[in-house]
Amino acid sequence: MKKSIFFNRAILLCSISLFFSCAEKPKDNTPWVSLFDGETLNGWHQKGGEAAYTVRDGAIVGTTVHDTPNSFLTTDKMYGDFILELDYKVDSTMNSGIQIRSNSLPHYREGRVHGYQVEIDPSGRAWSGGIYDESRRGWLNTLDNNPDAQKAFKQNDWNHYRIEAIGDTLKTWVNGVAAAHLIDEKTASGFICLQVHSIKADKKAGTEIIWKNVKILTDDLSKYTQKSTVKPIITKNQLTIEEAKKGWKLLWDGETTKGWHGAKLDKFPETGWEIEDGVLSVLSSGGAESTAGGDIVTSELYGDFELTVDFRVNTGGNSGIKYYVDTNINKGAGSSIGLEYQILDDALHPDAKLGNHEGSRTVSSLYDLIQADLNKPINPIGEWNTAYIISKDNHVEHWLNGAKVLEYERKSDNFRKLVSESKYAKWPNFGELEKGQILLQDHGDLVSFKNVKIRPINTTKD
Repeated sequence: MKKSIFFNRAILLCSISLFFSCAEKPKDNTPWVSLFDGETLNGWHQKGGEAAYTVRDGAIVGTTVHDTPNSFLTTDKMYGDFILELDYKVDSTMNSGIQIRSNSLPHYREGRVHGYQVEIDPSGRAWSGGIYDESRRGWLNTLDNNPDAQKAFKQNDWNHYRIEAIGDTLKTWVNGVAAAHLIDEKTASGFICLQVHSIKADKKAGTEIIWKNVKILTDDLSKYTQKSTVKPIITKNQLTIEEAKKGWKLLWDGETTKGWHGAKLDKFPETGWEIEDGVLSVLSSGGAESTAGGDIVTSELYGDFELTVDFRVNTGGNSGIKYYVDTNINKGAGSSIGLEYQILDDALHPDAKLGNHEGSRTVSSLYDLIQADLNKPINPIGEWNTAYIISKDNHVEHWLNGAKVLEYERKSDNFRKLVSESKYAKWPNFGELEKGQILLQDHGDLVSFKNVKIRPINTTKD
């Protein structure tokens, strides 16, 4: 009798379990678009290295090979805002990632793929779902402070990623657990890649990473976006992880006038400059030089250095970033004197056609002395550009958006000849200070700055 009761209960439990397992799951009405047809690599092409990409059992298989750089299976299309989901399984000895909003540009490291990467990390570090800036700024959002996400990754099993890129906000989930939450304005669009990382000689070739169910959503994103439980990391006017490690410092904090004052004043100008939403702008006063607030300079002096500044020029605008500035020179008249990285609307401002040497007053040129490369990668007026200047042992380089556009040797015979033929000839030893201030110029036009950072170089160590 007892056996019969137990048998009947078992049948009942099995029936209930079977009923619920067979019940129809809620239908996903999200209008996903597949990026992979399950049979071919149509819609994709390879960049970078020579790792093998094949299709097997309805999945994309990436296989490592020796003696090749990172390989990227890349979408033919470019994507700006989107929600991406996919499944992957990775060998426990591998490192990989999903590139999003990435690019390959001729001027940038000979076409090297660069941009945001959602990390795939089966190592003990367990940063899967973190955000790395491939071939650019390094780590932006690790998982050091997110143990739940670190535990979410399943070793030697299928894992599911959800990646949202909407406006300046990037969010990731690993198997449904919120991982990274980054607010960053660097890149608004690009392609998507499946990475096979390069391997060293001591690593076994032929290891695999497999992807399937790769799908994307690009419309009505506000309807489908999910809230992250992770506190966002904001990079605007902040040092990245790698910058902090390498000794970079914020030259402007994004909120106050601390560390700056008027070139002709002992305090920051009361008019002519504006700080709003993390952007420092010199306001328009009709294009006349230094008629409102005037130039601003750093309180500190700098010798050898690396400097990076994001700048945005309004239509017809003119400004500049000066270095090795001595505010006592030309005191009381016009702009302070120093070597100048020119900022200009080359198409509309008349200065583009002036200068001691033709083109030496165009954007990113060494003002009035050396013209920047004619093939410089400049973004359209109204968009942000990145200036980078390095001065070390009197060797100086100007860079624009990741491309070197000129270089010269301070104090060299050639440099002094250029100075002698320019508007600077009347100032003895122009541009040869051992240390000087950094200056942002007020030329009477609307020009904006953000992410102003400097790395002093100690030549005995660097």
